[in-house]
Amino acid sequence: VAFLSDYGIIIEEKSLILCIVNSIGAKWQRLNGLTAAAAGHVLCRAAVTLARPVGWLRRLLRLWHDLSKTLSMMKKIVVLTGAGMSAESGLSTFRDADGLWENYPVSRVATHEAWESDPVYVNNFYNMLRKKLLAAKPNEGHRLVAALESKYKVTVVTQNVDNLHEAAGSSDVIHLHGELMKVCSSRDVDNPHFIRTLTPDCLDVKPGEKAGDGSLLRPYIVFFGEAVPNIEKAAQEAMSADIFVIIGTSLNVYPAAGLVQYVKPGVPVYLIDPKPVMAAGRHDVRQITAGASEGMRQLSEILMK
Repeated sequence: VAFLSDYGIIIEEKSLILCIVNSIGAKWQRLNGLTAAAAGHVLCRAAVTLARPVGWLRRLLRLWHDLSKTLSMMKKIVVLTGAGMSAESGLSTFRDADGLWENYPVSRVATHEAWESDPVYVNNFYNMLRKKLLAAKPNEGHRLVAALESKYKVTVVTQNVDNLHEAAGSSDVIHLHGELMKVCSSRDVDNPHFIRTLTPDCLDVKPGEKAGDGSLLRPYIVFFGEAVPNIEKAAQEAMSADIFVIIGTSLNVYPAAGLVQYVKPGVPVYLIDPKPVMAAGRHDVRQITAGASEGMRQLSEILMK
């Protein structure tokens, strides 16, 4: 409000501009990685620029009202994805015979005990994974999931630690098991002050490298046995779904596998996987027996009519 007052905006105009800013600020902040204050500052400047003269403000407000009305009428799809989603992009799946579990036992690379025992070995494992991710590209399945946003409100809930959904264009992605391209404090894992995103020219965590709080840097990954911080948020999304889609997961890893139980009765549930998968407690699941890309092609024909 003080910022707007500095620009000589009258009270009525301030209320309208702040309404716009508050409506889109959170999404702007998420997409651009800005702090709340920075996001508000940028949006206020944009709103003031567009708002003068007052006629522009009215047109801007009408446009936003129409857009909000359209968005509120769109059905919501929640897509739960697992390792099979990224298999076609060349990233090995843990559940298959040639997956990473075979070469690197979970007990050595994905537990808190493993980290405490040999942090250098664990960090080297994820350094290697980042190099593989850098060479990977989103497959057609990723792109078709992103394309659903042209007709639906879409939230992707992924068990994958890669960033291929974002690279394909999905704008609302919840990572249940962490993010491979991020590192964090080993003392205070979820403290945002110590979470850092690595860049393609600096992918490795070196032995002894420390976070801002003085603890060793560790992968921003949910190790087995650790709490899943985003599971409640994901459950809320599942409860609000008009359509629920499951792609490339065996539904064996909890708590993620339990999200289907939060989907309201009567909501269509589609499951895409080349192997038979049982969704415990749901007898109305429509399975498309195919890989991620082919399955999404078939599902898109149904949903995008």
